[in-house]
Amino acid sequence: MPTSKAGLPLLARVRAISLALAGAAEEINHGRPCFTAGKKTFVMFLDNHHGDGRIAIWCKAAPGDQGDMVESDPKRFFVPPYVGPRGWIGVRLDQPKPDWKLVGSIIADSHRLVAPKRLLVKRPA
Repeated sequence: MPTSKAGLPLLARVRAISLALAGAAEEINHGRPCFTAGKKTFVMFLDNHHGDGRIAIWCKAAPGDQGDMVESDPKRFFVPPYVGPRGWIGVRLDQPKPDWKLVGSIIADSHRLVAPKRLLVKRPA
């Protein structure tokens, strides 16, 4: 499905954050922009998925993070369909002033969870 006019600048930000990560690539999966590391998806961009009215990303989350995030801010975070039962988190981008630092951190965490070890660069402490 095409991205809406409102979704285009949000997708551009997600794209820039995602493609800056080691070995990241963009592909279309089920008609939606997705970002992969190796052969695994770490971010899905969804714009009004099945009429839900949201512009959001879905990202893999560490065990326990999904519940904590949804409980802390249910207007921003949600359990996405299909992948939610496997711990993925939905992050709304269509809220006033998205916290791009937080979004970047969530995307980076998702990347670390799925990327092949050879792509993960050790960072200085």
